[in-house]
Amino acid sequence: MDNPILTIVVPCYNEEAVLYETERQLTETIFSLMNEGLVSPKSNILFIDDGSRDQTWPIIEEMTKKNRLVKGLKLSRNFGHQKALLAGLEAAKEEADCVISIDADLQDDVSVMREFLLKYREGCDIVYGVRKSREKDTVFKRATAQGYYRMMKKLGVDLVYNHADYRLMSKRALEELARFKEQNLFLRGVVLLIGFKTAEVLYDRKERAAGESKYPLKKMLAFAFDGLTSFSVVPIRLITLVGLFTFLSSSIAGIYALFVKFFGHVDDGWTSIIISIWFLGGFMLMSLGLIGEYIGKIYQESKQRPRYTVERDAAPEAMGQQLLRSHSDPAKRIN
Repeated sequence: MDNPILTIVVPCYNEEAVLYETERQLTETIFSLMNEGLVSPKSNILFIDDGSRDQTWPIIEEMTKKNRLVKGLKLSRNFGHQKALLAGLEAAKEEADCVISIDADLQDDVSVMREFLLKYREGCDIVYGVRKSREKDTVFKRATAQGYYRMMKKLGVDLVYNHADYRLMSKRALEELARFKEQNLFLRGVVLLIGFKTAEVLYDRKERAAGESKYPLKKMLAFAFDGLTSFSVVPIRLITLVGLFTFLSSSIAGIYALFVKFFGHVDDGWTSIIISIWFLGGFMLMSLGLIGEYIGKIYQESKQRPRYTVERDAAPEAMGQQLLRSHSDPAKRIN
């Protein structure tokens, strides 16, 4: 197999605090892979600015002027992590033989990219980076994450346990991914639908190098709910079952009320009526909300709007004099 052209896709949102360190580590990684003969000298790093409000894009532009490996893509506004990642994957597949996606915070271990490529050379089209454990997470985050994976599995949604978006995809897999046109994008589930030969590589997740997490609890819950409603109709079926159970319970209660009316003594009261009204009213509103969520997704899909808009494209301005590191000596850097 000829040395493949590798593109490392890095979605960024307000990552000015960590961007230089990310560039340094990824550049060293690519040169190391070049020296081993695992990737082509044409390999590169593609940073996608997802509508950042800080200096992320000016830094990316600066890096493209000094480092021939770095390319940049600026989206016109904040479209969200999944769509920014998709923008990078679709841009990279035009030239790359394989793509590795990784977040800019450097919590994923860049050293296992070598193992990704070895699996790729063995014929794997998709290689998943999987965390060995969640010991560094808080008790709450660990419990909610594990509960989420279990719930998704019971609801019929296949996910790779402890895998986020750190993965390698071949050109063939990327071309298949491009055939999925849904607006409500949940790549962790979509990639599994592609099929092809896959493999998993275990690694230890690190602490964030700098800056703050861009996924607070509110966004994490929204992301989890989007994943659930994008891949499973079980929640709607559960509403049907609960409705059936409520109907049967009401029928039994109605028969009992008629029996007491004709053969017993009935005490006037309002407690049971109020409780019943509140219970049924709350259940109906919750059901309408959940059904509305699915209808809203159908509405979004039917409009077929573009999933992202590219505002600017930055490519290396020089291929020789402004190179940060030489191929023979990755440690050299021009400041």
